[in-house]
Amino acid sequence: MLITLEKIMNIRNIAIIAHVDHGKTTMVDQLFKTAHMFRDNENTSERLMDSNDLERERGITILAKATGIQYKGYQINILDTPGHADFGGEVERIMNMVDGCLLLIDAYESTMPQTRFVLKKAIEARVKPIVVINKVDRANVDIAKTLNDVLELFISLEAPEEYLDFKVVYASGLLGTSSLSPDPAEQKPGMEAILDLIIEEIPSPQVVIGGHLRFQPSLLDYNDFVGRIGIGLVKTGTIRLSEPVVLVRTNGTTKPGKIMKLYRYAGINKIELEEAHAGDIVGVAGISDINVGETICELGFIDPLPPITISEPTLQMTFAPNSSPFAGQAGKFMTFRQIQSRLDREVQRDVALKVSIIEGSDRFLVSGRGELHLGILIENMRREGYEMEVSKPKVIIKMIDGVAHEPFEELMLDVPSDSLGAVMDVLANRQAEVLRIDYGALNTRLIYEISAAALIGLHAQIMTLTRGYGLMSHSYKEHRPVTNFQIKGRSLGVLVASDTGQSTTYALEALEARGTMFVLPQTPVYQGMIVGENRYVHDLLVNVVKAKALTNMRMSTKEQKVVLKAPRLMSLENCLAYLNDDELLEITPTAFRMRKMYLSEAERKRKSPKLY
Repeated sequence: MLITLEKIMNIRNIAIIAHVDHGKTTMVDQLFKTAHMFRDNENTSERLMDSNDLERERGITILAKATGIQYKGYQINILDTPGHADFGGEVERIMNMVDGCLLLIDAYESTMPQTRFVLKKAIEARVKPIVVINKVDRANVDIAKTLNDVLELFISLEAPEEYLDFKVVYASGLLGTSSLSPDPAEQKPGMEAILDLIIEEIPSPQVVIGGHLRFQPSLLDYNDFVGRIGIGLVKTGTIRLSEPVVLVRTNGTTKPGKIMKLYRYAGINKIELEEAHAGDIVGVAGISDINVGETICELGFIDPLPPITISEPTLQMTFAPNSSPFAGQAGKFMTFRQIQSRLDREVQRDVALKVSIIEGSDRFLVSGRGELHLGILIENMRREGYEMEVSKPKVIIKMIDGVAHEPFEELMLDVPSDSLGAVMDVLANRQAEVLRIDYGALNTRLIYEISAAALIGLHAQIMTLTRGYGLMSHSYKEHRPVTNFQIKGRSLGVLVASDTGQSTTYALEALEARGTMFVLPQTPVYQGMIVGENRYVHDLLVNVVKAKALTNMRMSTKEQKVVLKAPRLMSLENCLAYLNDDELLEITPTAFRMRKMYLSEAERKRKSPKLY
């Protein structure tokens, strides 16, 4: 018992929380280095915890991950959390596993919407925060103002009095330096200042040493060899390998099971264990359908922990096998069963995702936390070789006391001051309500309340209006009764291909006056595919595969080169935001193609007469 007590006193369980891109995962890299997790001559990549290709490319954490380090005889278990609002549910659940957190604040950007969200969750869970003012090496930082903003944020969230006297560390995750002094000149190599504060300030796990086993997963992982892995904190007792246990569902039902694998996390590795004690954060495999919030108990001693709430999805769209004329040309997986199997695997590890089959069809209704959440799933499937078609994203309407409610979010924008008028016009058209405007010398910060439906496609518009310099973030606020206001779709019609074949320079040159093209010469197109944007509000049928008639006459302009306007190249997010209700997006490993739901014009007029 004494050994176990001493072991618990030397454990620190913490989460790293922050707004998106404030340096959480880079900070974890530096903590690894300070704790000498690698040999001095070992080459390591940046952002080690971002194992997914998309996480590395976009510089964001998509799913929370557990890790751990040994430092001065202490076991410090660290949970790296996502910063984007679409993955905020991960942060809520993690607070059940930790006793403290590092709140990272960008010294230049200061507090942001997601900073408020994650700190609110930490305070509600009574998780003690340590503030880390990160990126102090950036030019033009005002550390005193940032620190004042943080204090104001704590006060506005009605933090307990003892939390207002928070400890502060100043650091640069990029340079790997830290200090207790706000003077950037006093930065020292290594993250000892942070790790020492964790040991001094964060309490050891608040668990029961004796008693019977109670373990509750707050996160899920998935492995093709062992299946679903529940990651959580051992609250009481001891969990042992090969031990028979009882899984208590959130609805009170029980299921017998057996612990087949037990892991602890060190660096980027999973280490197999024989047993784990109260206070340990571990991964458990062997119960194929274990879910977040359920409790593993000892046989004969059923005493479940309070259930963990999981945020409901706010956006949904349909997935279906690709039905275009080009189906099967690029993908390896394209059947209903293959797509169903892949979506089922995704649900195993992502509890915020919901998937159901639409009755009487071969389509799936996929619900998630936002555009980014669903967009990343689509991009991952595309890269794995899947072909499918998806619909325009739609907001999920929730019935509360018989009244339809829709989600509203708090939106924060940092835009160049010369773009302010155009940005505010767009937000006014989307019926966003301004809460605050902070004018700056170069940039202006706007804070709005806006419906989740009005957020669809907004990011692409803001990037265009600010020439890529705008910063946009949002977090869920509440559900409100649905208004009669409908978000207007795009204001212009589209150019729809009338024939199948390869686009020609001759045809595209003749159509340039009609609008903006989305395709280059020699692009394969099919009837019903969207190839451009019309100058007017109605859709227009065009022939982009028309070839120049061959004659035996020599033209005086024969030697002149044809120079076409650059087409508008659409990303996945741009395409999803651009779609109308009667359109689909074809996804293949090599291309995105927007198309009409019904490919022939006659069928479109018959099926949707109001639109034509």
